Amino acid sequence: MSSPTRPALALRCHGGLTAQQCVEQAVAAEDAGFSTVWFAENPFGRGAWPGAAACAVATRRVRIGLGVLNPHQRHPTLMAMEIAAFDELSEGRAVLGIGAGIPSRIKKTHAPVDRPIAAVRDAVTITRALLHGETVTYTGKAFSVDGVRLDFTPRRGNVPILTAAMGAQALRLCGEIADGVIISNLVPPAFTRRAVAIIHEAATRMNRHAPHEIVQYVPGAVRDDGAEARRIAKRSVAAMLTAYAQTASAATRAAMSEYGRPEDFARAMSRLTRGEAPEDAIDDRLLAEYAIAGTPEECLAQAAVYAEAGVPELAIAPIGERPADDIARLGTAIK
Repeated sequence: MSSPTRPALALRCHGGLTAQQCVEQAVAAEDAGFSTVWFAENPFGRGAWPGAAACAVATRRVRIGLGVLNPHQRHPTLMAMEIAAFDELSEGRAVLGIGAGIPSRIKKTHAPVDRPIAAVRDAVTITRALLHGETVTYTGKAFSVDGVRLDFTPRRGNVPILTAAMGAQALRLCGEIADGVIISNLVPPAFTRRAVAIIHEAATRMNRHAPHEIVQYVPGAVRDDGAEARRIAKRSVAAMLTAYAQTASAATRAAMSEYGRPEDFARAMSRLTRGEAPEDAIDDRLLAEYAIAGTPEECLAQAAVYAEAGVPELAIAPIGERPADDIARLGTAIK
């Protein structure tokens, strides 16, 4: 459950987890009162569908979100087929996220990635029309279809479709056509506040209601000992920041480094590059820009910062060897 001062808490599962691990975390998340279980899918990791399907069978109430799929590896017609069938399996709990994918990885498949905004626009347009039961003929700049219709009637024509967006163009596209946005890991709340404003402005220009689903991904370490949680989080965040600096899109790198505490960020990255320990290079204030970490009460207080930035749903990727325990700790604190 969300409140005026705290976003609803969700779970983010990544491609490093087996389907069995996803189920353990999803069951814990449902028991804790979390809103959604999100499945991130990046090229060459585990595909999201096995874990998502297993979790749909193992749970009854929590939403199951695919966040995100990219049309370069799944044509929009395949997205529509799969999400419609998955919505049947989950009994109307499916949510679809669509993004252009990680360019540095997609390029390795020789897929054309030179029109990412067009690719997402085409994918949302085609997928939504097919879910509505339409026969679709559409000519896009990246993807097209000719007289396509699903051979079965989807359970819901209004499955929520969110887009992943970081750059200004992608954020405006979200405001124009999507039901919401998924914002990446490792970006400060100050960036999210700006992103929400861009989305709302774009929706206003199109004379449509602003997308109501703003989902922020964030790493989280929840322990009874807050200092221990912050030590664990700093090690994980340091590794992620270093990796993102090399592989993330230019928009994500800019969001990561230019908002929040840019001077402290630059200083910390320099120290990490020199081989300093994460606990020394990253102070607690900088850590709070990229993760929630501490006791359950401290983590809930940090989550409130995202509510102030316009986020109604905060999707936490647990850090550590016993993620179900972290989820349970938060569940106890919010009940």
